[in-house]
Amino acid sequence: MNFIIMRVVRAVLTMVLVVTAVFFASRISGNPIDIMFPEGLSPEEYAFWENYFGLDKSYFQQYLAYFRGLIQGNFGLSLTEFRPVTEIYAERLPNTIYLFGSAFLLALAVGLPLGIYAAVNRDKPITTAIMAVAFFGYAIPNYILAIFMILIFSFWLHLMPSSGNMTWVHFVMPTVTLAMAMMAWNIRFTRSAMLEILNEDFVRTARAKGLREVVVINKHALRNAMIPIVSNLGLQVAGFVGWVVLVEAVFALEGIGALIVRGALLRDFAVLQFGIIVWAAVVIAANLIVDFIYTLLDPRVRIVK
Repeated sequence: MNFIIMRVVRAVLTMVLVVTAVFFASRISGNPIDIMFPEGLSPEEYAFWENYFGLDKSYFQQYLAYFRGLIQGNFGLSLTEFRPVTEIYAERLPNTIYLFGSAFLLALAVGLPLGIYAAVNRDKPITTAIMAVAFFGYAIPNYILAIFMILIFSFWLHLMPSSGNMTWVHFVMPTVTLAMAMMAWNIRFTRSAMLEILNEDFVRTARAKGLREVVVINKHALRNAMIPIVSNLGLQVAGFVGWVVLVEAVFALEGIGALIVRGALLRDFAVLQFGIIVWAAVVIAANLIVDFIYTLLDPRVRIVK
């Protein structure tokens, strides 16, 4: 219990640091009014809009007002759409959840079994093919893979739409593209973890006792290999954040990633800050869940002071 409490406290402190860093970093790019009104404003009009958005105050005063708003559930107004950022993100969130969730589950459903198979059957030709595919999926950048998939399946074969999010068909290529890198990561990491466990003395003892190979693999080897595998999932979620932004940009999906990019380009502070806070919360929550599962798999976990 102490282990989980400490992790929750660290998660809260991390979120405070993320909010602080994002707030001040977003201000470095300059005043968003210059982007909103490129034709220029009179001094009176400029002062009006600065006062309207609270940009005439010091950075520290703006930060305190923003932080107070976060605590009250007020995440601010978009400087370009003049409406709450929560309303804007609510429209885009389902697309990102659908893409992220389907790619994550696909990567686990394919990557873990193939990694286990490649470890148990290390000398078979099919294992060489599996590891070659894993190396390819891990080495090629997501945006390059996305471009190739659009060229092949949209422009040459005319099987899939190249952009949009109107039906589930529009999510097939983005999901496969996003899942490929994580799938490859799962195959390589799972195989490595399984091979390490299969060489342990307790596995040899289990085999010497005459236990069936399926029992040795599932009950003894896999259970112990799941500890590093589960720990690795938190890192994968963090890596997924950047990949989602790239995939949504290439396939023109209207999701959170596209909003973050637009917020950065237009200096829409509220949109940019809220998007990064949401992603940070997802990563921190995923790591908390991983820590909890870790304590279930390995009860020996204790706080090291």
